[in-house]
Amino acid sequence: QGQLVESGGGSVPAGGSLTLSCKAYIYPYTDYCMAWFRLAEGQPRERVSFSNTDGSTTWGDSVKGRFTVSRDNVKEMVNLQMNNLKPEDTAMYYCAARRERCNDDWNTQHYWGQGTQVTVSS
Repeated sequence: QGQLVESGGGSVPAGGSLTLSCKAYIYPYTDYCMAWFRLAEGQPRERVSFSNTDGSTTWGDSVKGRFTVSRDNVKEMVNLQMNNLKPEDTAMYYCAARRERCNDDWNTQHYWGQGTQVTVSS
């Protein structure tokens, strides 16, 4: 059974930066779309990024231009670099994976990490 393990959350002031990491224990890793989602209190789940197996990335509109993602197929990790953080970025961030091309149809049949909290103070 596969597993995703996130790390790197924390609390920062507005304008600060954080890097989230997701170590994947799914094989073969290169067959998987790797995604970041976030869930803020009282809000629906929001897509942050999709990293496709072909190296392409799709971004959520609210983070475009501020966040970058790097996918390491050797270490089987995906890192989310978050810059110029805003209070509205406060959420639980989840790493997810699916063995096909990324799309917006995600459910419990796919792999999900345990989540890591990001809190941005104003």
